[in-house]
Amino acid sequence: MEKKSLIKRLTGSREALLAVVLLVLFVLVTIVNPAFLTPKSLMDMLKNNAVTMVMALGMLCVMLVGGIDISIMSTLALSGMSIGMLLKNDVIASTPLAFLIAVAIGIVCGLAVGLVISRADVPPIIATMGFMYVFRAMGYLVSNGGQWAGAAALGNFKNFATTKFLGINCVIWVVILCYAFFFWFMKWTRTGRMIYAVGSNPSAAQVSGINVKNIKLLVYVIMGLLSGLGGALQVSVYASAMPDMQYGGEMDVIAACVIGGVSMSGGRGSVLGALLGSLILATIAKALPLIPFFDQLWLNTIKGVIILVVVVMNVVLQRVADKNALKGREM
Repeated sequence: MEKKSLIKRLTGSREALLAVVLLVLFVLVTIVNPAFLTPKSLMDMLKNNAVTMVMALGMLCVMLVGGIDISIMSTLALSGMSIGMLLKNDVIASTPLAFLIAVAIGIVCGLAVGLVISRADVPPIIATMGFMYVFRAMGYLVSNGGQWAGAAALGNFKNFATTKFLGINCVIWVVILCYAFFFWFMKWTRTGRMIYAVGSNPSAAQVSGINVKNIKLLVYVIMGLLSGLGGALQVSVYASAMPDMQYGGEMDVIAACVIGGVSMSGGRGSVLGALLGSLILATIAKALPLIPFFDQLWLNTIKGVIILVVVVMNVVLQRVADKNALKGREM
């Protein structure tokens, strides 16, 4: 009985398993290279992966309703390039204003994507693929044919990524605040519960009075907002704005959610899972180069293997959980 109870608890908590995986990674890498587990190293890891961690929250919302968004890094590039050029040409100088403009651009992009998907019923992968090219091209147009804004052109804006508050980098504070808000939003608000309901069963949600189209529109606006915020963070952290920044980075955001147990078919996933998935990817990216015999070319291969293993593990655990639930109803 104790063994069955343990299995049931494990299958009911993917987050617990992910936490164990993360802990094992930390221990193994620290054994190979003790320099990994130092406060500075960990802070640098969080800061350098802040964009992926923040945007994973938006992808969580999108995937919970059964959607996908591969235009997010193009939105990031457009918003980041826009404020980069505004700062470079001395149109603005305020850091808060730059963040607001980037977020506003992201919201507009997310609204456009959401309207096409929710109102025109275009499949998310097709719609976001089209917008991926459109937003990326707009980023190049904003850059006046491929110009870029370096550290000298960004003024005080770049200092945001080097400023600390209570001993913690401001970029990391942004990540903490985002996750704190979404922990509350997804669990304790009616809107958060409606997002889960739409992903679990859209027809039942519609019958119960939930406006499914508006919820789908909302999640893409949230994704756009966080993409715009990611664009501002990207420019500040790397002290440069280029139209091709984070090219292909949307796969890391999707991977973080998948590793975190977010279902591609919708209805299943959590903020904690997205956080743990992001941390696992961040740990891999930070730790593997510290291993003396590691070849950087293997990084994507290792990511791919981990994603496949975690997806298979999630499928197996879900089947076991479904069987346990069925047995419970029969009893």
